[in-house]
Amino acid sequence: MKILRPLFVILLALTVSCSNVPLTGRKQFTAIPSSQMQELSADSYSQVLSEQQLSDNTAYVNAVTRVGKKVVAAVEEYLLMNGLEARIDDFNWRFNVLESEEVNAWCMPGGQIAFYEGIMPICGDDNGIAIVMGHEIAHAIAKHGNERMSQQMLISMGGVALSEALETEKEATQQLALLAFGVGTQLGVSLPYSRTHESEADELGLYFMAMAGYDPRTAPAFWERMEQAGGARPPEFLSTHPDPLNRVQHLHEMMPKAMEYYNAAQ
Repeated sequence: MKILRPLFVILLALTVSCSNVPLTGRKQFTAIPSSQMQELSADSYSQVLSEQQLSDNTAYVNAVTRVGKKVVAAVEEYLLMNGLEARIDDFNWRFNVLESEEVNAWCMPGGQIAFYEGIMPICGDDNGIAIVMGHEIAHAIAKHGNERMSQQMLISMGGVALSEALETEKEATQQLALLAFGVGTQLGVSLPYSRTHESEADELGLYFMAMAGYDPRTAPAFWERMEQAGGARPPEFLSTHPDPLNRVQHLHEMMPKAMEYYNAAQ
């Protein structure tokens, strides 16, 4: 029974933690309590900030913060109007830019966001930043980190509960969290989001930027720039994204709905 207990715990959690992702309606299962995810997210963010240099590029920092606050305000309003505010009750939104040429950005499950300097020239303007911002915030709103962390703990730790793992294997669990949250570590490895999660973040992100008044029609050109920036090896940000042509087609299919949000925000 001792061998089966951890699996029973996580399977029970999966059974009772069924919900639908906002806007897409996809059914998802998350095994880790939100309070534990937020605590782990905050600790992980502090760890990253202690290990990496913050950017001193004032223009980058101000732009990311400005766009981030505007997108967050629009997302919060949408969730509130649709009775979904509980998804972000314990979020602590934070925005930082890290001094690195890596072409990447991420948002932890608790709303802690970081852009790398390397992605800023590709963004080009506030619309470009909003595309990335919306995409990363979408990962958090859709609880992709919880899904991934739940899956990885089942695979790597035999279904041990998060609270128990943090007591017995804290360092390994924190590293697993960074990987699950899409954060490159000093080891140079990451755990890419699945194509399902990436496509979902594309869709939600397009709607979120439009809700905030940023033009969603600029998204296809941005993703083409991202693809070109990768050369022979795509940036980590694109590691498991859909084929570029399929992505652009998908964006065009979602554009009418995104434009409804955009026009309402004008």
